[in-house]
Amino acid sequence: MKNMIIAKQLIKRTAALAPMASVADKAYRYMCKKYGASLVVGEMASAKGLCYSDRKTAELLSVTAAEFPMAIQLFGSEPEFMAKACKIAEQYEPQFIDINMGCPVPKVVSTGAGSALMKAPQLAADIVKACVDATAIPITVKIRKGFDDSCVNAVELAQMLEQAGASAITIHGRTRKQMYQPPVDIDIIRQVKQAVTIPVIGNGDITTPETAKQMYEKTGCDLIMVGRGSYGRPWIFEEIETYLETNTRLPEKSLDEKMEIMLEHISLICQFKGEKIAMREARKHVAWYLKGIPHAAKFRNLCSNLEVYADIQQLVKQVQQMQ
Repeated sequence: MKNMIIAKQLIKRTAALAPMASVADKAYRYMCKKYGASLVVGEMASAKGLCYSDRKTAELLSVTAAEFPMAIQLFGSEPEFMAKACKIAEQYEPQFIDINMGCPVPKVVSTGAGSALMKAPQLAADIVKACVDATAIPITVKIRKGFDDSCVNAVELAQMLEQAGASAITIHGRTRKQMYQPPVDIDIIRQVKQAVTIPVIGNGDITTPETAKQMYEKTGCDLIMVGRGSYGRPWIFEEIETYLETNTRLPEKSLDEKMEIMLEHISLICQFKGEKIAMREARKHVAWYLKGIPHAAKFRNLCSNLEVYADIQQLVKQVQQMQ
């Protein structure tokens, strides 16, 4: 298996886990790492929240050695706060600090952060430079194709971010306006790769081993990043690794295997967050794990009633009895 390098850090050239808010928490990252994710990126955290000692923000940056190599992700629109947040983030000892310039969510964009920075390339470059000057931890950046059809500037922005000191760039091949539709623009990722000398990570619509290989072949990117394609399928990373190595697919996991993995995942959320909080968050994960199985709709309807871990164990028994 080939490797790639970001700022002297060796990373397997398989697939990384994307930084998904309210999804890619410590338990999720642990499961994806267990099944072969070569790099994991945490949920985005507010730079201002970190600077103002917000407890919930700090919790987003808590990492474990089992996750390495990993990156934490910050968002914000003011260079001074971003720089200060990077200094504070050093205590968590991530391999990288990733700056979010791709989030399309209105409450983030309305503050001038996330994908709004695609419309302010000089500010975006100033933020990266301030962060690079503030910490010895390598700074990476996640961007989009552009903000909308009138602002498709990923190539130019990537070049500015490289000049500002970024160690790698992840590009999602859609504009902010497109959100997650229509199909990702593979060509813009290829263009960014050709325009810079730092590593480029391709992101968007990677849901199978085949689409993973296609992203590598059509863009020449150094690494690929999986987001929604890992919902309820943390094992997608081992599927991708095997396919890239052998051009063959692993056998589909049995229902019992899927349920065992789900139980382990939910148990970890309980361990990290406590059962009360974990059960609320577990409902969406359980629904994702159940997708595609016989009678899935019936079982997904029961997810809103999950209150304690024993409820999930009972749900699994019902699922297995119905197959």
